Amino acid sequence: MIEEVSYLEYNSQRSHLIIPEYGRHLQKLIDQATAIEERDERNKAARYIISVMGSLNPHLRDVPDFQHKLWDQLFIMSDFNLDVDSPYPIPSKDILTQKPDRLNYPQNFPKYRFYGNNIKYMIDVANSWEDSELKNALVLVIANHMKKCYLSWNKDTVTDEVIFEHLMELSGGKLNLSKTNEELSNTQDLMKVNKKVSNKTQFAANKPGIVKKNSNGKNHLNKNNKNTFKKNS
Repeated sequence: MIEEVSYLEYNSQRSHLIIPEYGRHLQKLIDQATAIEERDERNKAARYIISVMGSLNPHLRDVPDFQHKLWDQLFIMSDFNLDVDSPYPIPSKDILTQKPDRLNYPQNFPKYRFYGNNIKYMIDVANSWEDSELKNALVLVIANHMKKCYLSWNKDTVTDEVIFEHLMELSGGKLNLSKTNEELSNTQDLMKVNKKVSNKTQFAANKPGIVKKNSNGKNHLNKNNKNTFKKNS
């Protein structure tokens, strides 16, 4: 009597999995559901398979967009042979195999490559705007980003004047931040003067008996307070 010998079945000998993330058991369930003749039974089997697929991501099971994705994957894994009632439009095989349009690679060779093409697009947008506070804010953001790009690709430090020159050159002489920089520096000087005046005013308003700190960081009393202490003693 000759006994039948069962050999191991390797994955290389099995059928190809369309979506390997779900495993072979789920693929077999879909194949069995496709072979069911009664439509009601096929619908029940399809809904059960969808619940099994959703159990892999329980936090997304009840999200409508995620449900749509699961039904699309169900038809894809059945090779579009599963005829069931889907709550979403059934995708076609032609759309799945359709290749996307070829993207044109930007063949731009700017003078300052470390800034990139996006900076040039932003500068063009700023040139198209009318003079306003919003445009000035955009130009300052562009200059700030230009300095970051410069420092990320160049080890040397860069001054604001160099960035302003590059910005003026890339904008065709329309965006000039040199005058704006002078106005800002003058404003900062005025702020420093006002701060010193306010500090002196606040110091004069204090009472003579308060405790102050010297240059070494130690506390000492005012002279008026020392004299008062000697008289009382």
